[in-house]
Amino acid sequence: MKKLITKISLAFVGLTGAAFAQQDPQFTQFMFNKLIYNPGYAGTSKAICGVGQFRQQWSSFTGAPTSIAAAFDMPIPGVPLGIGLNVVSDKIGPDQTLFLRVPVAFNTEIGGGVLGIGVDAGIVQKRISADWITPEPGKTDPTIPGSYGNALNNPDLNKLTYDLGFGVMYNRANDFYIGLSSTHLPAQVLKGDGSVKFDMERHFYAMAGFRIPASPRFGIMPNLLYKSDLAAGALDANLLFSYRMSNWEAWIGPSYRLQAAAGAIVGGKYTTARGLTVRLGYSYDHTLTSLRTYAGATHEIILGFCKAPKEKKFSGSGNDRFLD
Repeated sequence: MKKLITKISLAFVGLTGAAFAQQDPQFTQFMFNKLIYNPGYAGTSKAICGVGQFRQQWSSFTGAPTSIAAAFDMPIPGVPLGIGLNVVSDKIGPDQTLFLRVPVAFNTEIGGGVLGIGVDAGIVQKRISADWITPEPGKTDPTIPGSYGNALNNPDLNKLTYDLGFGVMYNRANDFYIGLSSTHLPAQVLKGDGSVKFDMERHFYAMAGFRIPASPRFGIMPNLLYKSDLAAGALDANLLFSYRMSNWEAWIGPSYRLQAAAGAIVGGKYTTARGLTVRLGYSYDHTLTSLRTYAGATHEIILGFCKAPKEKKFSGSGNDRFLD
């Protein structure tokens, strides 16, 4: 089992020739936390929003992927800018990654929505522990941390460096969104002691979603996320069916990760009389790969809020500086 989780960890962190070397964490409910993928989203909802997300993948494995993400964004009053903060922690076996980024986006209204063009800057910390069992005893790789025995030991990797990203997002709140973005633009090689190193790959994202109003109460919401490192790609999709009732809305629907996993999403949101919207969601994934017989389920929980700014009331004076 230790050998198996080691191989899985290597594939995820990009130290082997996996079909898609997942260095950024993946989330099933990506449409409710767009900022961690695209800095252009900052401020486009015209509200003060925050979201927290927790994902436990392959729950039967010790050392299986565990991801936590938190994001906050808001428009800056009086200027066409949105600003935010996102923090992401990802742990897979011996590998731990921490991202902390500040996105800033130029916002302009177009066609009833907001176009955001943004950049983010911050730090990335990569840690890979040498305390693990190599997948092929007797074979060594000087670039990979590990305790190989016979006094052959590559040290831990622990590297902190800068990180940059770019994104464009068009968002028409509660109606339609589409975005293109890239993370880890510097594509740095993180070097540790000796020959130990980690290649940080650029990741590219395309996401889109919209609401189809089937009736005043019922809606259909498809969402797509395509991610690529230009060597290979992966597609996430879900289809949510929603029901509205005065100040609350609930949704349920299937999710699918191409040739990887299938599952379901359920959630809802409630809006108070003061304009505060609270969202809660849960997703369940089951892997479709050869791991399906013993990997266990994947669970993900998301909790978020949005507070729309109070609309100003205008009088016939033509000057609102003293008006609330």
